[in-house]
Amino acid sequence: MKISVEKKHEKRIEAVVEGMDSSFANVIRRYTISHVPVLAINTVSFYNNSSSLWDEYISHRLGLLPIVTPANLPENVEIMFSLNEEGPKVIKSGDLKSNDSEIKVAKDNITIVTLGPGQPIKLEGKAVLGTGLTHAKFQSGLASFGVDGSQVRFKFECFFNMSPSELVIRACDILESDIEDLLAQLTGKERIKKAVEKKEKVVKAKKATKKKAKAEKSEEKE
Repeated sequence: MKISVEKKHEKRIEAVVEGMDSSFANVIRRYTISHVPVLAINTVSFYNNSSSLWDEYISHRLGLLPIVTPANLPENVEIMFSLNEEGPKVIKSGDLKSNDSEIKVAKDNITIVTLGPGQPIKLEGKAVLGTGLTHAKFQSGLASFGVDGSQVRFKFECFFNMSPSELVIRACDILESDIEDLLAQLTGKERIKKAVEKKEKVVKAKKATKKKAKAEKSEEKE
């Protein structure tokens, strides 16, 4: 199998793979889209909101903000984001303050809400890890491919939670881990099956021996 990167941008890479089956290419595509965990704001607590938008509307916008997601975060990680502003001001994603210096909103210029004069807003949002299997806000990126003869042409696009190359690496690592787990389970089941078959053979052999011994005793009496 031969892999070559044809184009590389800030949020997208294009690669060509020689000798890959299309079904396996589709597995990589699906893992890239829905199996890589990313951070997203999952719950929001409002303490004051005098803006023109409802709490639910602002919560929805916050949930879709891309958050930088370092590798190997614990599954139960919780990152708090806070916002305390007053108008007149256009509130941007960069106004959210994180309690972790390494984790922040990936893009600072995404508009959340516009505050008029004397309109305050105060809230806290909790970001957690999730995957695209549970909600679109946890989707890590996009992936597509086309088959051209013996070549598979991939396009991978990130949502700024990580670089596109890091997205592919994490997806492949998770896929490899899942395959190893599956093999371990299959191997374990095969061992159990063989052990059961061996035990059954021993039991059958013991029964046959007892039956033979009984028959021999019966012949001796006669």
